[in-house]
Amino acid sequence: MDERHTSQITSHESRLLDVRGALKEAMARLRAGCVASHTLAAELLLMHVLGCERAWLYAHPEQRLDPATAARYLDLVAQRITGVPTQYLTGRQEFWGLEFEVTRDVLIPRPETEHVVEVALERISRRRAPGRGRPATNGAGLRVADVGTGSGCLAVALARELAEALVLATDISPAALAVARRNAARHGVSSRIVFVQCNLLDAFLRESRATNHESRLFDLIVSNPPYLGRGEAELLPREVREHEPREALFAGEVGFEVYAPLIRQAEELLVTSGVLVLELGYNALDRVRSLFDGAAWTRAGVTNDLAGIPRVIAAERV
Repeated sequence: MDERHTSQITSHESRLLDVRGALKEAMARLRAGCVASHTLAAELLLMHVLGCERAWLYAHPEQRLDPATAARYLDLVAQRITGVPTQYLTGRQEFWGLEFEVTRDVLIPRPETEHVVEVALERISRRRAPGRGRPATNGAGLRVADVGTGSGCLAVALARELAEALVLATDISPAALAVARRNAARHGVSSRIVFVQCNLLDAFLRESRATNHESRLFDLIVSNPPYLGRGEAELLPREVREHEPREALFAGEVGFEVYAPLIRQAEELLVTSGVLVLELGYNALDRVRSLFDGAAWTRAGVTNDLAGIPRVIAAERV
């Protein structure tokens, strides 16, 4: 079927659709387009267009869609069939029970990344810093770094959980930092997150070396770094390969290139008993765990995700 004919069908149907008919038509098209979770995609896109919750859709199945709204909805469905992720079409994704703005400038937050927050909070709650006792559960006095913040999901989640901590979030992309700033404002934590454009933690190392100030700046460093090799691109789903930012996905040729420099920087910037928490790529565990074998690190531990895949590694600075 050519694009002209498809457009004619869409224009005609858009004058006739109610909520039930719109969902039915969208589900059929998405299913025919081999879109995963086609029912959920159809619901989320219609909720987005109508500005409503799922319960409203099913409570008002006979509500007519005006032609412009129906046409917009079917256009989003068509874009989803071409591979554009639902999150980029709606501009939102939930993470840690919070709604985040997402654009094509940032990686879409994944549920697996919530394990980074869980491990960070667990580690910091039982950490006993020399001469300082156990840290307050509200984060008072803590300095936290989120490296490669993207949408800001880790920084915002930690700022919300550690209500008196200072969070510094870095990213090499100014467009990503703009999204992260908006998400911090959305969730009321802008005053406690400082956003810095730099690669990894370079800006903090440069400052400490230039001024000869104490370089042990952070109590906690977290990161979901790029961890895919460029050779893996063709193995990725089309939605990821063609639409998510490559700099947030690919670390280099093999995919492990970011871990070593980030761990070296953390070694220099973490206080004694400071905690480093990193998300792991698939099959990355052995290579990354070996980077913690030196005398600078202790209490290295690995957390699996719900699928049993090693997802997070954490260690403490000696």
